[in-house]
Amino acid sequence: METALGLLFTLLWSSAAIATKLGLSSATPLALAAIRLLLAGGLLFVYVYVFNRKYPWPRAKEWGVLLVLGLLNTTLYLGATFLALNDVTAGLFNLFVTINPFLVAFLSYLWLNRKVSGKEWIGMILAGAGLVIATWPSITSSEATLSGLLILGVGMVSMAVGSVYFKKQNVALPNLVIHTWQLCIGGAISLPFSYVLEKDKYFVKLDVHFFGSLLWLVFMISIGAMLLWYYLLKRDAVKANNWLFMTPIFGYLLAAVFLHEAVTVFDLAATLLVTAGLLLSGNIPLFARQGGKAHGIR
Repeated sequence: METALGLLFTLLWSSAAIATKLGLSSATPLALAAIRLLLAGGLLFVYVYVFNRKYPWPRAKEWGVLLVLGLLNTTLYLGATFLALNDVTAGLFNLFVTINPFLVAFLSYLWLNRKVSGKEWIGMILAGAGLVIATWPSITSSEATLSGLLILGVGMVSMAVGSVYFKKQNVALPNLVIHTWQLCIGGAISLPFSYVLEKDKYFVKLDVHFFGSLLWLVFMISIGAMLLWYYLLKRDAVKANNWLFMTPIFGYLLAAVFLHEAVTVFDLAATLLVTAGLLLSGNIPLFARQGGKAHGIR
């Protein structure tokens, strides 16, 4: 049963980039991100505070932390990644997501005085080599642009900073409450910014791609996958985080099936190197013990 749920989570998690790609044909990136955040946050708010009243409201001192987390983990992270998916393949995107634990480990080394072991440094080097192998052919074949990769990097760094900030602040709220407010706050910040930054090309086309993408991202990813994630974390945090190892594999397969993206030998070699780096460094089990905050909020 747990294996089936783990595979389902990985499949859903990997599908977010594919759903976003389809939605971008019917809306500008920041508009799609803002609408998705507000809808998902609103639905979770109703669940948490209307239908299920056992969850606490944030205290006065926690609002500032939630504001920062909403800005970093949703507005900047999702805004940047949605923008990047205009110029980066879905398969490559899912490969980049797996380096988040390395970014968190490095930033923890700088800001939290956490020691980084030799194995972790080697793991980072292997993962970095894997990303170079994956990105260079993608740039030369025009499947990805340098600007798209840089924007994607901004999103990944934003999420990593948010993860370290969360660890440092040690917010005493349930994960579901934090997730709900991150979505609500991030969506509220994103909406005006999406219009200002995209005012010359802002559009939302109400067609099957838009509604299909939005419904999948909201119900299957922001709500379904995250609730499943919290359930798996409660069962066994280390095993739950280990399912993230399979994200690039599922990501490339889904991208090939639904977006007809080619899977090259470079992609396979890069996936092997990144996965080997993660396994060697042990970063994912490490951050599982810290509450599973080394993953992206989707």
